[in-house]
Amino acid sequence: MESTDSSVSFDEADTRDAEMHSAVDEWIDDLVAAVDEVRASEEFQEWLDIQQRFHDYSYRNTLLIKQQCPDATKVAGYRTWQEEFDRYVREGESAIWIWAPIITTRCPECENAPSYHEQIGCDYDETEPEAWSEGLVGFTPAPVFDISQTEGEPLPELETDAAGDAGDLLGRVFDIADEVGVSVRVVPDEVWPHGNADGVCRWPEGRDEEPVVELRDRPDRAAVAGTLVHEYAHALLHSGDLDRSERAKREIEAEAVAYIVGRHCELDMSGSAFYLAAWDSECADAIRARLQRISQTARELIGYLNN
Repeated sequence: MESTDSSVSFDEADTRDAEMHSAVDEWIDDLVAAVDEVRASEEFQEWLDIQQRFHDYSYRNTLLIKQQCPDATKVAGYRTWQEEFDRYVREGESAIWIWAPIITTRCPECENAPSYHEQIGCDYDETEPEAWSEGLVGFTPAPVFDISQTEGEPLPELETDAAGDAGDLLGRVFDIADEVGVSVRVVPDEVWPHGNADGVCRWPEGRDEEPVVELRDRPDRAAVAGTLVHEYAHALLHSGDLDRSERAKREIEAEAVAYIVGRHCELDMSGSAFYLAAWDSECADAIRARLQRISQTARELIGYLNN
């Protein structure tokens, strides 16, 4: 799988939308075709690194950032840099194109803007368009710029979870168990019943009760925090009895979520490994669904931790 980093641009307005869609589709198609190659796993981890830096963004937008400016760390629109940060985009810098949501009044039935509602012949007529509420009707290409393309006032320093505060972080990860919807049990190492696993997520028989996460107790508090996030991902993403092949596929999803959240909290996630061969035979739509689940679940967990 050949990397396309830094080689993609969307300069032509007339073809920009279609080219942006194609760039994302081609990256996923290449990943599907090369899941058993080392380079595919490296590309996947590079995407995870960008998803961590832009965890509020959709997987499609982080893929676009990856292909246009893989070293980006903070992006904003031209005027946002000026008005909110007192920084200015340098002359001659090329925009990074992402999709921005279009929010406008929309039909309660077909959920389209009034013009498209009429175009498709939707027969909803219970209320006039003037009474419709606003909502998402689509996405449009929008230009943003990385901080490296700007100059001006330094950004205010944000508080972060220092890598040395693993004990405090572990406490915070424990504290969000109710929001995730799980019960957590720490099991002493000497009576740990699950072999080489550091954690497990199990659903009670009948699956009417919340899942239970069991953790093997060990001195490395940061490692325990990473394991707990991994099991939270299973709880949010996965349930039901699975065959061996599907379990392997879902392990990649859970570890990817743990990697994004762990990196966000400045944990050392160098032990994470992503062998995408488990996704062999997956179609492009299945990979898209997995990328979306990974990005959404990581965003949800980071949101819980930041509240």
